[in-house]
Amino acid sequence: MLNLPLQPRYVFPPLCLIVLSTFLAWLGINNELEFNRQLIEQGQLWRLFTSQFVHANWAHLGLNCAGIVLIWLLHGEYTSLRRYSFNIATLAIWCGLGVFWFCPAITIYTGLSAVLHGVIIWGAIKDITVGLKSGYVLFIGVWVKLIAEQINGPSADIGALINSTVAVDAHLIGAIGGALLGVPLIIKFISKNKE
Repeated sequence: MLNLPLQPRYVFPPLCLIVLSTFLAWLGINNELEFNRQLIEQGQLWRLFTSQFVHANWAHLGLNCAGIVLIWLLHGEYTSLRRYSFNIATLAIWCGLGVFWFCPAITIYTGLSAVLHGVIIWGAIKDITVGLKSGYVLFIGVWVKLIAEQINGPSADIGALINSTVAVDAHLIGAIGGALLGVPLIIKFISKNKE
């Protein structure tokens, strides 16, 4: 039998993220919120953060919402509203800055996928620290996917679906951010096991 994290405290944070992203899509204000390198360089710094929550189209949003649900199924019980909000906000800023600093070829960027790569890496680390062997499999699996993306480039099928180029470098930046967020968990885990 599945043991899903159905308590409101576990359902509310990812549901809020889905509602926020859907609401922004419904408003149709991508031009005001997307990562636009030229406008960021002119001082519109909020775009570094807000670009993570708007999407190229409804299919793009749907894929990211499916990712939110998958992560909730895997790791929903690990996060309070405060932890979830902190992880999402920190990773959104990290990913926006990372794309700005390390991906000069990206001029327009939208979507949660980079942030979600960070969230799933953090969750895999949490799995490991609570003794779940599946955390190792998930952690390694995500890195194998990221390496494959770096070698083979973005998926043409996904790119066609979302009518945009998949920003594989942003996925890598997000995963690195998730690993950095997981450092305190690792330190605590190592300290506990030394006792």
